[in-house]
Amino acid sequence: MEARRHVALKESVRSIPDYPKPGIIFRDITTLLSDPRAFRRAVDALVHPYAGGQIHQVAGIEARGFILGGAIAHQLSCGFVPIRKKGKLPHKTVSMAYALEYGTDEIEIHVDAVRPGDKVLLVDDLIATGGTAIAAVNLLQKIGAEIVAACFVIDLPEIGGAQRLRDLGVEVRTLMQFEGH
Repeated sequence: MEARRHVALKESVRSIPDYPKPGIIFRDITTLLSDPRAFRRAVDALVHPYAGGQIHQVAGIEARGFILGGAIAHQLSCGFVPIRKKGKLPHKTVSMAYALEYGTDEIEIHVDAVRPGDKVLLVDDLIATGGTAIAAVNLLQKIGAEIVAACFVIDLPEIGGAQRLRDLGVEVRTLMQFEGH
Protein backbone atom coordinates (compact mmCIF):
# COMPACT_ATOMS: atom_id res chain seq x y z
CA MET A 1 0.00 0.00 0.00
CA GLU A 2 2.82 2.44 0.87
CA ALA A 3 4.50 1.93 -2.54
CA ARG A 4 1.15 2.56 -4.24
CA ARG A 5 0.76 5.87 -2.38
CA HIS A 6 4.18 7.04 -3.52
CA VAL A 7 3.37 6.07 -7.12
CA ALA A 8 0.25 8.22 -6.95
CA LEU A 9 2.29 11.01 -5.38
CA LYS A 10 4.86 10.79 -8.17
CA GLU A 11 2.08 10.99 -10.75
CA SER A 12 1.03 14.33 -9.24
CA VAL A 13 4.32 15.94 -10.37
CA ARG A 14 4.21 17.57 -13.81
CA SER A 15 7.21 17.02 -16.09
CA ILE A 16 8.00 19.82 -18.53
CA PRO A 17 10.52 18.91 -21.24
CA ASP A 18 13.16 21.37 -22.43
CA TYR A 19 12.61 23.84 -19.59
CA PRO A 20 14.42 26.02 -18.65
CA LYS A 21 16.68 24.92 -21.51
CA PRO A 22 16.85 22.11 -24.07
CA GLY A 23 17.64 18.70 -22.61
CA ILE A 24 16.28 19.50 -19.15
CA ILE A 25 13.04 18.00 -17.85
CA PHE A 26 11.66 20.38 -15.24
CA ARG A 27 9.88 18.59 -12.38
CA ASP A 28 7.06 20.92 -11.40
CA ILE A 29 5.56 20.32 -7.96
CA THR A 30 2.91 23.03 -8.33
CA THR A 31 0.52 20.32 -9.50
CA LEU A 32 1.29 18.32 -6.35
CA LEU A 33 0.77 21.43 -4.22
CA SER A 34 -2.58 22.19 -5.85
CA ASP A 35 -3.89 18.68 -5.14
CA PRO A 36 -4.95 18.74 -1.46
CA ARG A 37 -4.55 14.98 -0.99
CA ALA A 38 -1.14 14.82 -2.67
CA PHE A 39 0.10 17.87 -0.78
CA ARG A 40 -1.08 16.39 2.51
CA ARG A 41 0.51 13.01 1.74
CA ALA A 42 3.82 14.63 0.81
CA VAL A 43 3.93 16.74 3.97
CA ASP A 44 2.87 13.80 6.16
CA ALA A 45 5.54 11.56 4.61
CA LEU A 46 8.24 14.17 5.22
CA VAL A 47 7.06 14.82 8.78
CA HIS A 48 6.56 11.21 9.88
CA PRO A 49 10.19 10.25 10.68
CA TYR A 50 10.63 13.36 12.83
CA ALA A 51 7.26 13.55 14.61
CA GLY A 52 7.75 13.55 18.35
CA GLY A 53 11.44 14.28 17.92
CA GLN A 54 13.38 17.28 19.04
CA ILE A 55 13.21 19.52 15.97
CA HIS A 56 13.56 23.18 16.96
CA GLN A 57 13.35 24.75 13.51
CA VAL A 58 12.53 23.83 9.94
CA ALA A 59 14.64 25.74 7.43
CA GLY A 60 13.17 26.12 3.96
CA ILE A 61 15.13 27.05 0.85
CA GLU A 62 13.56 29.73 -1.34
CA ALA A 63 11.00 29.38 -2.85
CA ARG A 64 9.19 26.03 -2.84
CA GLY A 65 11.03 25.07 0.33
CA PHE A 66 9.04 27.86 2.00
CA ILE A 67 5.74 26.20 1.10
CA LEU A 68 6.79 22.73 2.20
CA GLY A 69 8.84 23.93 5.15
CA GLY A 70 6.03 26.05 6.56
CA ALA A 71 3.62 23.12 6.43
CA ILE A 72 6.19 20.77 7.98
CA ALA A 73 7.06 23.25 10.74
CA HIS A 74 3.36 23.59 11.54
CA GLN A 75 2.97 19.81 11.78
CA LEU A 76 6.05 19.51 13.99
CA SER A 77 5.00 22.48 16.17
CA CYS A 78 8.30 24.24 15.66
CA GLY A 79 9.57 27.42 14.07
CA PHE A 80 10.30 28.13 10.42
CA VAL A 81 13.47 29.76 9.10
CA PRO A 82 13.64 31.10 5.54
CA ILE A 83 16.86 30.69 3.58
CA ARG A 84 16.74 33.33 0.87
CA LYS A 85 18.66 34.63 -2.07
CA LYS A 86 21.05 37.42 -1.17
CA GLY A 87 19.49 40.81 -0.53
CA LYS A 88 15.98 39.61 0.37
CA LEU A 89 16.14 39.56 4.18
CA PRO A 90 15.67 42.81 6.14
CA HIS A 91 17.81 42.17 9.23
CA LYS A 92 21.51 41.40 9.74
CA THR A 93 22.40 38.27 7.76
CA VAL A 94 25.08 35.69 7.20
CA SER A 95 25.60 34.53 3.63
CA MET A 96 27.16 31.63 1.78
CA ALA A 97 28.22 31.52 -1.87
CA TYR A 98 27.88 28.37 -3.94
CA ALA A 99 28.76 27.30 -7.47
CA LEU A 100 26.29 27.20 -10.31
CA GLU A 101 26.81 25.62 -13.71
CA TYR A 102 28.10 29.01 -14.90
CA GLY A 103 29.16 31.30 -12.08
CA THR A 104 28.07 31.54 -8.47
CA ASP A 105 25.07 32.53 -6.40
CA GLU A 106 24.56 33.36 -2.76
CA ILE A 107 22.01 32.53 -0.10
CA GLU A 108 21.56 34.10 3.29
CA ILE A 109 19.88 33.70 6.62
CA HIS A 110 19.25 36.04 9.53
CA VAL A 111 22.19 35.86 11.90
CA ASP A 112 19.81 35.12 14.80
CA ALA A 113 17.56 32.65 12.95
CA VAL A 114 18.63 29.72 15.11
CA ARG A 115 20.28 29.37 18.47
CA PRO A 116 23.50 27.39 18.85
CA GLY A 117 22.60 23.72 19.21
CA ASP A 118 19.14 24.05 17.65
CA LYS A 119 18.17 20.88 15.79
CA VAL A 120 17.15 21.89 12.28
CA LEU A 121 15.38 20.05 9.47
CA LEU A 122 16.30 21.45 6.04
CA VAL A 123 13.55 21.32 3.39
CA ASP A 124 13.29 21.96 -0.34
CA ASP A 125 11.27 20.58 -3.21
CA LEU A 126 14.04 18.96 -5.23
CA ILE A 127 17.69 17.98 -4.96
CA ALA A 128 19.76 17.91 -8.14
CA THR A 129 23.44 18.92 -7.86
CA GLY A 130 23.09 19.69 -4.17
CA GLY A 131 24.85 23.05 -4.47
CA THR A 132 22.12 25.09 -2.81
CA ALA A 133 21.40 22.45 -0.16
CA ILE A 134 25.08 22.08 0.74
CA ALA A 135 25.40 25.87 1.00
CA ALA A 136 22.30 25.90 3.23
CA VAL A 137 23.76 23.19 5.48
CA ASN A 138 27.04 25.11 5.74
CA LEU A 139 25.18 28.34 6.44
CA LEU A 140 23.06 26.78 9.18
CA GLN A 141 26.09 25.13 10.76
CA LYS A 142 27.96 28.44 10.61
CA ILE A 143 25.36 29.98 12.93
CA GLY A 144 25.36 26.99 15.27
CA ALA A 145 22.56 24.72 14.03
CA GLU A 146 22.71 20.95 14.20
CA ILE A 147 21.32 19.52 10.96
CA VAL A 148 19.03 16.59 11.74
CA ALA A 149 18.26 15.84 8.09
CA ALA A 150 17.62 17.34 4.69
CA CYS A 151 14.24 16.49 3.16
CA PHE A 152 13.15 16.79 -0.45
CA VAL A 153 10.10 15.68 -2.37
CA ILE A 154 12.19 14.82 -5.45
CA ASP A 155 15.68 13.42 -5.95
CA LEU A 156 17.46 13.37 -9.30
CA PRO A 157 19.97 10.64 -8.32
CA GLU A 158 21.95 10.69 -11.57
CA ILE A 159 23.05 14.24 -10.75
CA GLY A 160 24.30 13.18 -7.32
CA GLY A 161 23.26 15.96 -4.94
CA ALA A 162 21.68 13.69 -2.34
CA GLN A 163 24.83 11.58 -2.24
CA ARG A 164 26.97 14.71 -1.84
CA LEU A 165 24.92 15.62 1.23
CA ARG A 166 25.23 12.09 2.61
CA ASP A 167 28.99 12.28 2.07
CA LEU A 168 28.95 15.31 4.39
CA GLY A 169 27.21 13.22 7.05
CA VAL A 170 23.75 14.68 6.46
CA GLU A 171 20.78 12.32 6.58
CA VAL A 172 18.76 12.74 3.38
CA ARG A 173 15.10 11.85 2.97
CA THR A 174 13.33 12.00 -0.39
CA LEU A 175 9.88 10.85 -1.44
CA MET A 176 10.55 9.99 -5.07
CA GLN A 177 13.21 9.82 -7.73
CA PHE A 178 13.19 10.80 -11.37
CA GLU A 179 15.81 9.72 -13.86
CA GLY A 180 17.65 12.26 -15.97
CA HIS A 181 18.05 15.98 -15.51
